[in-house]
Amino acid sequence: MIKVIKPGLQTTVQDRGRIGYYEIGMPPSGAMDKYAFTAANLLVGNHPNAAALEITYLGPVLQFGRRMRISLTGGQIPPRINGQAVPMWTTLEVQEGDQLSFDFVQLGARVYLAVEGGIDVPLVMNSRSTYTLIGIGGYQGRALTEGDVLPLADMKEKNVPVGTRIDTSLVPTYSKTHEIRVVVGLCSYRLTEESKQTFLGTEWTVTPEANRIGYRHRGERLQFVEREQPFGAGSNPSNVTDLGYPIGSIQVPDGVEPIVLLHDAVTGGGYATIATVISSDLDRMAQIKTNEKVRFVPVTLNDALQARREVQQRLSRIAEAI
Repeated sequence: MIKVIKPGLQTTVQDRGRIGYYEIGMPPSGAMDKYAFTAANLLVGNHPNAAALEITYLGPVLQFGRRMRISLTGGQIPPRINGQAVPMWTTLEVQEGDQLSFDFVQLGARVYLAVEGGIDVPLVMNSRSTYTLIGIGGYQGRALTEGDVLPLADMKEKNVPVGTRIDTSLVPTYSKTHEIRVVVGLCSYRLTEESKQTFLGTEWTVTPEANRIGYRHRGERLQFVEREQPFGAGSNPSNVTDLGYPIGSIQVPDGVEPIVLLHDAVTGGGYATIATVISSDLDRMAQIKTNEKVRFVPVTLNDALQARREVQQRLSRIAEAI
């Protein structure tokens, strides 16, 4: 078991997500940085969907109840075991009573802690992921708090030697400025041509309203094409008749502060979605912090599919090396 001495800012149990329920209004939740999450499980020999901890900005203090192997991947929130710095993207071993803690965040925003066997919490709609907005999944449907005790599962598939390290060429780099690739649409036709160029040409600043539901960006105001209000749509020019929101879709209520909808966001509504972040760059979105800079770069659907294949190839290289 793992005991929570201090919970950190927001530490939740996540797996790959609650897949297959989007049509009934249930978002997937799950690890925001799938690449780091997958690599963490590979480093401890777990099933790919074993539940891990997602740690945001300020890390927790955790005490381990037995000897086990662990791994830490994701952004640079430097970890320590019993006060001694330990490497990330590496298979580590802890002993009974050891404590894991973290220094202040340097680059990136989220770290993933995988333990051999995974975290044992009940399945809700075929997932162990936490969806805090309605309080389901994970550990009692919420972020961890002081005194929680996490039981361990039995989802280990192979033994990975202590000291196994992921090649640095396969470890993402993090910065404070970001280029995020998007496919323009579905409702970009609602923007004026000038505002389409403004959206793509602006260096946006991530506001403090940045969490698992979505990231809001401050910059220029966007203008919408004049129109007659269609039946079933709201009166604001940014409204359309209700439609589904893909994960990563970008809406601009009233033309102010584009919002990238993420893993815990509502699944549909009546705002125009002007672009969608490609799947491979959702991992990069997960590692962006408040006040960092973002530019949205348009790509084609074929570009997006190629980027996804490249991510899958990188993960395959990690799996083969381990």
